[in-house]
Amino acid sequence: MIDDAIYSASPEIACRRYNPSLGIVLTAGSIALLWANSHVSLFTENDMLSQWNLLISSCILCTGIVMICYRLFGDSSAPVEKRSRERLYRSEYSFEAHDLPKVQSAIECGNFAVLQNLPRSYQPAAQVICYRTDSGGGSFEKSKTQFSLEPLSQPAALLSGETVLWYNTEFRTRLMKGEALLVPRVQKVLPGLDLQEARKVSGQLLNLADGVWSAHSSTVPGEAESMTLLVLNEETALRKVEAEYKASRPGYLVFLVDGYDDVFSDMLDSERARLLEGINRVLEDMIGRGTGFLRRVASGRYIAVVEERQLEQFAKRGYDVLDKIRALDPSVNLSISIGIGRGAKTLREAQDMAVQALDMAQGRGGDQAAEMTPDGFTFYGGVSHGVEKRSKVRSRIVADQLVKLIKEADHVVIMGHRMSDLDAIGSAEGVLRICKICDVPAVIAVRRDATLAGSLINALIAAGQEDDFIDPKGALPIISQRTLCIVVDTYQLGLVESREILEKCGKVAVIDHHRKGVGFIEKADLVCHEPYASSASELVTEFLQYVGDRDDKPNRIEAEGLLSGIMLDTRDFTLHTGVRTFEAAAALRRYGAETEHVRQLFDVSMVEYTTKAMLVSEAQMYRGCAITVSGEVAPEARVAIAQAANDLLTIQNVEASFVAVQVGGGVNISARSLGAVNVQVIMESLGGGGHQTMAAAQLKHITPEAARSRIQTAIDQYREAQKKSGLESGSEQKKKDKQ
Repeated sequence: MIDDAIYSASPEIACRRYNPSLGIVLTAGSIALLWANSHVSLFTENDMLSQWNLLISSCILCTGIVMICYRLFGDSSAPVEKRSRERLYRSEYSFEAHDLPKVQSAIECGNFAVLQNLPRSYQPAAQVICYRTDSGGGSFEKSKTQFSLEPLSQPAALLSGETVLWYNTEFRTRLMKGEALLVPRVQKVLPGLDLQEARKVSGQLLNLADGVWSAHSSTVPGEAESMTLLVLNEETALRKVEAEYKASRPGYLVFLVDGYDDVFSDMLDSERARLLEGINRVLEDMIGRGTGFLRRVASGRYIAVVEERQLEQFAKRGYDVLDKIRALDPSVNLSISIGIGRGAKTLREAQDMAVQALDMAQGRGGDQAAEMTPDGFTFYGGVSHGVEKRSKVRSRIVADQLVKLIKEADHVVIMGHRMSDLDAIGSAEGVLRICKICDVPAVIAVRRDATLAGSLINALIAAGQEDDFIDPKGALPIISQRTLCIVVDTYQLGLVESREILEKCGKVAVIDHHRKGVGFIEKADLVCHEPYASSASELVTEFLQYVGDRDDKPNRIEAEGLLSGIMLDTRDFTLHTGVRTFEAAAALRRYGAETEHVRQLFDVSMVEYTTKAMLVSEAQMYRGCAITVSGEVAPEARVAIAQAANDLLTIQNVEASFVAVQVGGGVNISARSLGAVNVQVIMESLGGGGHQTMAAAQLKHITPEAARSRIQTAIDQYREAQKKSGLESGSEQKKKDKQ
C-alpha cells in the first residue's frame, strides 16, 4: 500500500524520506491515550469524550503498528508492476545528517545514480527509498556493462541527454579531484563540451583539470532521451610536444637598409661608422633576446634565423625595430625594410619566402616589414613617406632589357588597367613608340567605351594614329607564344584591362610605380617597379631617352600624352615629385609638348563639373581628413570622383580626402593625400591599394553610411599607428598644442 502511494507520486521513478522512529512515537502516544481513557477522571466521567478518545487512540495505534511492521517485515526487494508493465525495483539508502543537502540535491535533479557514491550510515538521520526501472528487464547497476566500463583506464561517464547518470572511478579521481560530486549537467564538470562535436572521429579538445583532454562520445537514441557514453583521453603531454614543435619552428628574416648607397655615399667616415654601429646594435638587441642568430652578408644587408615564438613577439610589437632604426638620426632618411618567411615546411622554403617578402616591402616603398606565410602577406609599418632612391643606371639597364624583349617578339600588345586614365594611356603610347623604333608591330588594347582618357585617345586618332588602338577581344586572334604583353600603370593581376591577353601571351613585362601589394603579376619576364617614381609616364619617358637615335623620339601628341600622365599623378607637379620628375617633364618639353594643349586634355563636361562640385560641398572633416559619401552618380560623370578627391586637398587643414560613391550594390572609394598621410595603407585595410598619395578601394554589398563608418575606423587605426611611430600629422599635433 505504501509502495503504491510512493509510486503514484512519481510514475517513472519515486523516492521519499522515511524514518521508523515516527511509528514508535505514534504507538507510544496511542498507548498513553488508552491508559488515560481508563484512569483519568476527565474521560471516565464523560462517556462521549471517552468514546472519541478511544476511537482516535485506536487509529493512531494501528498506524504506528503498521509503520513498525513495515520497517521490520516489509519486503524491500520484491518488484512492483508499473502501469506500463515495466518492472520497478526498490532500493534503500541510509545517510548521515551532514549529507542531507547532497541527498536532497540529487533527488531534486533526478540524479539517483550518484547516491551510491555517498558514504552509508548504520545510524541514519535519513533513509531514502528509490525505485528504478529497466526497459530491458535488467539493471545497469552491477551489470556486465558497468563492470566493463568501471576498470577503464580513461575517464568514462554515462549520460541521459546532458544529465550524468554514472561515472567510473577514473572520472571521479582525475576530473573531480576524487570527490563524489552531484552533477546534474555534464557541462558543470566538462565546461565547453559539445556532444555533437565529440561524436566526430577527431573528437573535441577540452582544457580540464590543468590538462588537455580529447572527448569522444557515442550516442544511442531512445524513446524519451538518448543515452550517451562519454570517454576522455588525456593529451596534455602530446599537446605540449605539439606546441613546443610549432613554437620552435625556424623563421627566416632578411634586413635591408633602404637606399644604402644614396644614404651613406656623401657621409664622413666617422658619421657612417656611427650609424652603421647603431644599426648593428639595434638588430643584435632584437635577435639576441631569443635563440636565433644574426649575420651581415653584404653592405646594408643582414639575415637572421629565429624561432616561431620569437617571430610571434616581433609581430605583437609591430616590428618596432623600424621605429628604432628611424630614430637613430632623424636628420637622415635612414630606414630599413624587412622580409620575413614564416610557417614554411623547410628552412630553404622560409628563405625563399623571406626574399619574396623583402621584394614586396621594397616595392611598397620600404621602411616596413612584410611577413609572408602560406596564407599570404601581412605588412607592418609603412606609415612614413618614402624618398626618391633611383638612379639612371637602373633606367638604362631596364630600357635595354625591354628593347631586347621587344625585338624577340613577333607582336607586342600593350595595355593598362581597367578604366584607364591619362597616365595609363600616355605611358602605353610611349611604349608603343619604343616598339615602332624597334620596328616591331604593336597595338594598345583598351576599351574605348570604358576609359577616363577619352580626350587623349581622340587627340591621337585625330592625328592619324587610330590603328594604335584595338579592342581587347580583337587582339586575341593575333596573339601567339612569341607575343609580348607589356602592362603599364598597374602590377595587379585583377586590375589589368584583359586577363585573357595576359594569360595567352608567351612573355610579359610590367612597368608600374604603385606601391606593391598582394595579387601582383607573377613570373613576369621583366618587372620595372619603382614606387618612388611619380607616374608610369615618368618611367617610360626615361626609357625613351635610352632607345634609338636622336631622331627616334615621340611626336608632339605622344609627348603631350606622357606629360598629361605625369601632371595627373602629381596634381600639376605638387605631389610626389622628385628630380627625375622635372627632368622627364623637361625632356617631353623638348619633344614638343605644349602645356596649353596638355591642359585641354583635362577639360570636363558640365555634368562632370556639377557632380564634382556636389561631392566637394558634401564633405565632412574627420581627424584631418575630408570624407564625402554619396549615392550613385551618372556613369559619364564618374571621373569627377577622383577630381573631387583632388580638389578637397586644396581646403585648409585637409591632409587626406576620401570620396565614396555608391555603384550598384557596393561603394567605390577614391583616396588622395598630400603625402603626410599614406592613403595606400588606409585603403589596404579596406581591401584596396594604390600609391602613397593616391589609392582606391571597392566595398561590396554595403551602404554608403556603412562605408563612411569603415573609412573612419581605418583612419583611426592609421592615426594610432602614426602615434606609436612618432609620426603624428600636423592637424593632430595642432590639437595637442591647443590642449
